[in-house]
Amino acid sequence: MPASASTASQQAPSVTRFAPSPSGELHLGNVRTALFNLLLARHGAGRFLLRIEDTDRERSSEAHSAALLADLRWLGIEWDAGPDREDARGPYRQGLRAALYERYLRQLQEQAAVYPCFCSPLELSVARRAQLAAGRPPRYAGTCRDLSAAERERRRQQGTPATLRFRVPAGQHLRFVDLVHGPQDFLSDDIGDFVVRRADGSAAFFFSNAVDDATMGVTRVLRGDDHLANTPRQLLLLAALGLPAPAYGHLALLLGADGTPLSKRHGALSVREYRERGYLPVALLNQLFRLGHSTPLHGLLTLEEMAQAFDTARLGRAPAHFDEQQLRVWQKGAVHQLSAQAAREWLAAVLPHGLEARASADFIAALLPNLVLPEDARAWVEIVFGGPPALAPEAEALVREAGPAYFSAATAAAARQGNDLPAIAGAVRAATGRRGAELYMPLRAALTGRSHGPELAPLLKAMPEGSARERLARFA
Repeated sequence: MPASASTASQQAPSVTRFAPSPSGELHLGNVRTALFNLLLARHGAGRFLLRIEDTDRERSSEAHSAALLADLRWLGIEWDAGPDREDARGPYRQGLRAALYERYLRQLQEQAAVYPCFCSPLELSVARRAQLAAGRPPRYAGTCRDLSAAERERRRQQGTPATLRFRVPAGQHLRFVDLVHGPQDFLSDDIGDFVVRRADGSAAFFFSNAVDDATMGVTRVLRGDDHLANTPRQLLLLAALGLPAPAYGHLALLLGADGTPLSKRHGALSVREYRERGYLPVALLNQLFRLGHSTPLHGLLTLEEMAQAFDTARLGRAPAHFDEQQLRVWQKGAVHQLSAQAAREWLAAVLPHGLEARASADFIAALLPNLVLPEDARAWVEIVFGGPPALAPEAEALVREAGPAYFSAATAAAARQGNDLPAIAGAVRAATGRRGAELYMPLRAALTGRSHGPELAPLLKAMPEGSARERLARFA
């Protein structure tokens, strides 16, 4: 059996691909696969392709295709060729490649490498259960493999639906070197003949996926561990068709905190949901880069820096655990790096409508070091831009201990100087002799209703004119 990629193809710039099915939303496991293929290509100045695998007509939708492209672009994952960037190797939607598939299927038919299978789904299910009950791995029993031409014609005349199965040769060792797991050896007798064309006439995954990789010039493929058993089948197909095979690498699963594969029941796992919650692309990508790929680099990395550091030798074989708490750490670092304009756009949904630029800048400057998600700012929007806040118990104790004289001095200063914390604090210090926490904590309590929070001076600057005097006067 030939190796899955030649030495020459491994030395040349890689051509990689991401080939999602538009049957649902893009999730973090999908994104990690796309990211690693992008980085593998960019590491060696190669090409990264996007292919939409929409041969499953019942589950695929144009809305999901559009959402996939939008999510990838939001993340910063750009492709060199794809459904909106066609080139000579396209089209990059499988639904538009039926004629190509039919040509290669005819080639297999001419070689007698395939045969029609008239087994119904029920018959296949019964056979599978019997094999499992007998302690044998389920595989197609070859029921239709040796039907006579007359019997095949009789079933066609009866209108019995037929798939097309690939005739797996017996007694072969199918060997290849996996980019992640190293040397692999499968016995063809354990595989069983598999479907290459469905009963409705559409190409099956094994076939269309392999043909597309070959005809699109893909040289390396990183995909999930669940596809590892597919690889020998696809290598058999490509060898029968005389087409080049890429080097395959199979990524370990991405697990949730409970040790099971990530799924919707783990929470907001789609890219759309993370985006709507306010997570930033750079935070998501930095966490995913380190899930199943080791690196000595610390801190937030750009895609270019990730590409420079990416190495298939650093891909782990054990499942990687996704931890949202760790994602929040990356998110906090990403938030701290936001420019003033980017921060305002990020917080737009929670900021008061029509907030003037100065107040917005002061508020964001005060809040940004304390934020992870935009929702974290919502309570402070009400505190800063709403009416005088109610006091939390600890804040109420601080106000009561400071007493009316303290707040009389503070109110008078606010009436003269406005929302100027240094001026107010200076007047209170002169009147009471208080310093440090004893000076500032009652002011914070009266102005925000809380004993702790973001830096007070810029918060006070962001408040509407006269707010400081109004809030302080309650306790004078």
